[in-house]
Formats: sequence, structure tokens, C-alpha cells
Amino acid sequence: MGSAKMHALDRATFMPASRTLLGDLSLPAIAAGFVTVLVGLASSAVIVFKAARHLGADQAEIASWMWALGIGMGVTCIGLSLRYRVPVVTAWSTPGAAMLIGSAAGVPLREAIGAFLVAAVLRMVAGFSGLFARAIRRIPVSLASGTLAGVLLRFGVDIFVAMQSQVVLALAMLATYLCGRRWFARYAVIATLSVGITIAASRGLLQVGTVQLELAHPVLVVPSLSWAALSGLAIPLLMVTMASQNVSGVAVIRASGYAVPISPTIGWIGVVNTVLAPFGNFALNLAAITAAICMGREAHEDPARRYERRDVPCGDRFIRRNRSGGVCGLPT
Repeated sequence: MGSAKMHALDRATFMPASRTLLGDLSLPAIAAGFVTVLVGLASSAVIVFKAARHLGADQAEIASWMWALGIGMGVTCIGLSLRYRVPVVTAWSTPGAAMLIGSAAGVPLREAIGAFLVAAVLRMVAGFSGLFARAIRRIPVSLASGTLAGVLLRFGVDIFVAMQSQVVLALAMLATYLCGRRWFARYAVIATLSVGITIAASRGLLQVGTVQLELAHPVLVVPSLSWAALSGLAIPLLMVTMASQNVSGVAVIRASGYAVPISPTIGWIGVVNTVLAPFGNFALNLAAITAAICMGREAHEDPARRYERRDVPCGDRFIRRNRSGGVCGLPT
């Protein structure tokens, strides 16, 4: 009987075929999508730049990393969201990038790319084989939610760090967010962002004079395998991505009331990651922080229409990452 019933984690919530993306698109979708992309870029892009430089990547290769990550996130987000009509959110592994900074000393770039490739293949196998889904079934919802809370806690605490240098900016944004949650919850994040940009611009904190936009180009790095890279990078990258990122991502999906087939979802993310690894896509996974923006009630009252929030930022990711040559030129 147990084999006859599919677990909730491997069962999708489908929308009627008559529903279309254009029919479901709305202004809150655009707002939520814009904020999702901005949060994803602003919160951790610098870490990715540092990880690439730490491995000896040049400017063109760093741009290729951003290109590969953007294409990977765009393909997986749009494809999986349209397939299941659920806001499936993917992102690069920020803890994975941080791990590369601390653990990749002395590892040549070609060997690091080989480690990325092996880790991606292992994630693909863990997904399609059902190993990850079976493992996560044993994790209580409370524990997974606690893991997510731990990820989010640092972002909440950082407001007090910001107050040490920019008290007016931090307090104004906090007040806007709290008022927004009370009176216009759907637009609270975009209102907070607007207030922050306005104050930062008025105080001369925005420095956009050095920004130059140009198309990024993929740079293929032929992978090379070594035991040192496999043990020091591939396995830790696999564990960090699966244990912290994907578990938190599943926690967001479950907390939002969605049922997504986790096994093929993780598997297909692994496939895309494998294809793009030689171009610098070090790790893709289910997102947690940006997923919450697209899956909450603030995105839309109708849960069946929240998937469009995912497709708006995914299209934006294609555009922004393909212009990542200019982004990589920013001072960090």
C-alpha cells in the first residue's frame, strides 16, 4: 500500500491547462519578481566574485560564471515553474561559494571545474534516484523550519549592524516595511526598497558612475579531476548544497502549502548544473530566501497564481546575467 501512494514531496499540485502565464500575470508579479532578482544579486554576488577570483579566474571567466549561473537559474525556474504551475525557485549556492573561498586554496581552476561537474552529477543522481526525497522525509517539518530560521536570522540581525553606520537609512526602511506589512502587505518589500534607494541617493551613497553594461560570453574551461579537488571541493560542495540549501528550499515549499515532486525537481536542476558546470556554474539548488518572496500571500492571494512571480524574475535573470560583464566590473 505504501508503494501505491506517492509521498507528498513527489506529488505535484497542477493548475488547469486552461490557465496561462499571460492571463495570470499582474503588477504584483512584476514587483515581486524585481525584488527577488535584486535580493538574489545584492545579497551574495560579491561572494561569487571572490570565490571565482580565489580560484584564479580572470575577468572573462568571472563573467562566464555569472552567465552560466543566470542561464541555469533561468532555465530551471521557468521550466519547472511552468511544468508544475508552482513557484519553483532556484538559486546559486551562497554557502557553496563561501566554502570555495575558505577551502579552495591552491586548487587550479580546471580541477575546481572538475569538482563542480562531479558534485552536479551526484546531485542529479540523488534527485532522480529518490535518495534525497527519502532522506528528507525523515526530517521533521519543525527541524527543517528551524534550519530555514537559522538561514534567515542573520539577515534580520544585520539591521543592527547597518544602524552603526547608516541609522537613518536603516530605521526608515524598517519603519516602511513594518507599516507596509500592516497596510499594504503585497507591496511592502518594493516600498521598502524604494525608500532605501531614495535615501541612499539623497545622501550620496549610490555610486553608479563606474557601471558599464556589456554582454557576457561563455568561457569553456576543460575540467580536470584530482583526488584533492574531489575530496576537498566536490564532496563538501555536495553536502553544503544538499543539506543546507535544498533542505531549506523544501521547507519553504512545504510551509507555503505546495506539493512539488522533489525527486525530478532536484534531478533536473542537477542536469542543468552538469551541462553548465564547465562554464562556471558551481552549484544550483532550491532557493529559500528569495522563494519566500514568491510563495507568500503578499505575492498573490491565490496560491495557484504565484508561479508567475517566479517566471518574471527568471526572465530578468537571463537579461541581467547576460549583461554580467558590466556587473563584474564593479569594485568589490
